[in-house]
Amino acid sequence: MAHKATPRRVDVRGWLGGIRRSGFVLIMMSLVVLAALVLMPTLGTYLEQRQRIAALEHTIATDQATIDALIAERERWSDPAYITTQARERLYYVRPGEVVYLIDNDLDLAHQPTERQPVSEEVTNTRSDWMSQLLRSITSSGVAEVVSPITIGVPDQPAPADEPVDEPTNEEPAPTEP
Repeated sequence: MAHKATPRRVDVRGWLGGIRRSGFVLIMMSLVVLAALVLMPTLGTYLEQRQRIAALEHTIATDQATIDALIAERERWSDPAYITTQARERLYYVRPGEVVYLIDNDLDLAHQPTERQPVSEEVTNTRSDWMSQLLRSITSSGVAEVVSPITIGVPDQPAPADEPVDEPTNEEPAPTEP
């Protein structure tokens, strides 16, 4: 008996349906990759701009703090008492009849030594020539400025009681228009 070959039937519809589905998936995947490629530079630009904005906002905040400090400084300088204090401290201005004592080489508390070394009971030799230091000190004291009470504007005779004495006033100067 001879076998009769039965034609094999191929399910073409099932095969084409699989191709369609995989073709759809392939198209969708390519669209997703294309969208990612298109959006990546835009996303990078967005992030860069956000960083710039944050840096500029920080700069604005620091500049505003500086402006506020300068405005407060300007308001202090409009106060006559502050101006008088600054003239006294910075320029050593005094009023007539005042006596000023200038202390040279006065150390702040922060610069003074906090711990004092104990005094030893034994005698030690110094490594420097004290005689030359003494001579240098004597010769330099002859050319140094005199640190003594400074009296400015003190009259030889006391002022009569009927003359007004210049006293600072708390009147504000008239504002000038810009």
